[in-house]
Amino acid sequence: MEEENKAKEKIETEDQIKKEEEQLKLTDVDVSNEREREKASESYSGKDMTVLEGLQAVRIRPGMYIGSTGFTGLHHLVWEICDNAIDEALAGYCTRIKVEINADGSLTVTDNGRGIPVDKVEKSGLSGVETAFTILHAGGKFGDNNIYKVSGGLHGVGASVVNALSKWCEVEVCRDGGKYFVRFENGGHIVEPLKRIGDSDLRGSKVSFMPDSEIFRETTTFDYDTIKDRLRMMAYLNKGITITLKDSRPGQEKEEVFYNEGGIKDFVTYLNKTKLPYSEKVKKDIVSCPIIYTEGAEEVTIAKDKKIRIYVEVCLQYTTDYTSRIFSFCNNIQTIDGGTHEVGFRNALLNAINEYDRNFIKSKDRDKDGSFTIDDCIEGVTAIISVKHPDPQYEGQTKGKLGNSEIRPAVYQVTKKCLDRFLIENKKVAEILIHKIEQAQRARLRAKKARDEARNNNKLATLAGKLSNCSSKNPAECELFIVEGNSAGGSAKNGRDAKTQAILPLRGKILNTAKANESRIFANNEIANMIQAIGAGFGPDFDINKIRYHKIIIMTDADVDGSHIRILLLTFFFNFMRDLIINGNVYVAQPPLYCVTYQKKKYYAYNDDELELIKKQLNLKGNYPFQRYKGLGEMDASQLSETTMDPNNRKLIRVTLSDALEADKVFQDLMGDEVEPRKEFIIKNAKFVENLDI
Repeated sequence: MEEENKAKEKIETEDQIKKEEEQLKLTDVDVSNEREREKASESYSGKDMTVLEGLQAVRIRPGMYIGSTGFTGLHHLVWEICDNAIDEALAGYCTRIKVEINADGSLTVTDNGRGIPVDKVEKSGLSGVETAFTILHAGGKFGDNNIYKVSGGLHGVGASVVNALSKWCEVEVCRDGGKYFVRFENGGHIVEPLKRIGDSDLRGSKVSFMPDSEIFRETTTFDYDTIKDRLRMMAYLNKGITITLKDSRPGQEKEEVFYNEGGIKDFVTYLNKTKLPYSEKVKKDIVSCPIIYTEGAEEVTIAKDKKIRIYVEVCLQYTTDYTSRIFSFCNNIQTIDGGTHEVGFRNALLNAINEYDRNFIKSKDRDKDGSFTIDDCIEGVTAIISVKHPDPQYEGQTKGKLGNSEIRPAVYQVTKKCLDRFLIENKKVAEILIHKIEQAQRARLRAKKARDEARNNNKLATLAGKLSNCSSKNPAECELFIVEGNSAGGSAKNGRDAKTQAILPLRGKILNTAKANESRIFANNEIANMIQAIGAGFGPDFDINKIRYHKIIIMTDADVDGSHIRILLLTFFFNFMRDLIINGNVYVAQPPLYCVTYQKKKYYAYNDDELELIKKQLNLKGNYPFQRYKGLGEMDASQLSETTMDPNNRKLIRVTLSDALEADKVFQDLMGDEVEPRKEFIIKNAKFVENLDI
């Protein structure tokens, strides 16, 4: 009987499915053959190939050339044209560069270099200007013609990409006694060929362009401060060059001039303006560490017995900080991920310090503690490394890491010679530096001891009582929510997806890691718990490949305390797990601020504008009651899950790092020991405060 009922039920089900398919006019799909159905046409021949003419490829795939079509990509256009002007300075022919944001929102870069060639290029049949601005990979920086000994960008690529992504672009060139002009429109199309419009005793190039709003849909508005920071850095890296920035937009008029005779020495002074040089009292005198600077050139042999000269500049100063800040550049391009020039610098510093310690200090503790490590030697260091190379090789499209092997010994030789001489000639400074490095070594050994004790005492078992881990072992799908408070932690634990979401509640505010040394940091329970939960170590031992969760989500209250905890966590990640930020693994959760209950249904608003919009859409009176969430703990598990944790509904902000120099300055100004930078920041930005939590 039971078998008959099952058979009858099966027949009824099949009939129902057939009826639904007929009604919806469904086509039966063979799932097992779906991959075959997804295949492209087999008849792939030359007639199926598309050849993009001119600059079409840039407009179709702008992200391949400038990274994005948002804020960062927009300003990349500025860097491309500015880098061409800087390359003229590197070649020794440019002393003045002016960048102006025009009243109509376009931008102009003017230099007094040699001027882009105006004579005909044989291969293109166009003038040099038209070739550089309309043909990719065309310029004077390829080959061995000695036109540019070193350069940051590639003349043709940068200019042509900017032209392709502009509504219009105008170029004026002064050279050989004449003044020439050409205009491009709608993605690089020549309106009329280059023509001579007059005589001129000047020389140089002037490039004006208007970003195309069809490409840059997010914004076409240039940010003055972003451009200012970049130009200031360029002035430091190229001493003796005058760079002017002017904003001519109505109501925003201002102008600044950047000029540094001291070059990267002035750069280190600027970076350390809120820091104290390391100093100690020696007998009756206060001995401080000065800025140490050196420059030099090394001739090296590369492939096929070809000899090249590598120019090296290094500048450093020890401060009272516990962290190091080392910034490296090649041909004015910042190498955020370091490279062979940084390796050469670190090796030179380590060997110079250890050799001086063995030969002149001869401390008995060294036999017990061993030689200094590079981590001991760089604690508190602010350093700039700048190299010039005729053919730099970078790892990755972003030029984040320098790969030329011949640069390492060149930087090593120049740096080591300088440090050896400095330490011998400045005995008192050398002694206080050795004392500082000894302190760093002891702190490192204490931190190592604390880590070993934590492992031996099975501190992970203690963590297990705090961390509500997820069941999945696949880091790619796992998320770690770092939650403010046990109350919110309980709601998050009950509302999570236990397979992929882990919860780590924080008890109070963590230590400000911008002010503490490593041993204190590891001794802090909340930080120790985070380190162990993430599972990839910290500081120089941090290994991004070992993280247990690909999303680290900071979830704090929407008040002043929550913001403070958030910045404390970001400070820790920036200083000791920076690769998490660089790799895009850190997120900030956005819990709603308001909840409106209407006809037994809840509507959530994430800001005041959304709240007013909800009221308007529901035709609610102005005094209709609503709930304001000050803390995550005010939400029950289902509300927290629905609004803040569920991937289908939540809002997350990914924390990114586009400018390590500027990010470091902000963290030091706002979280460091010095009060004055925070005071200046508050005075400057107080007028922008809208909601003050008192």
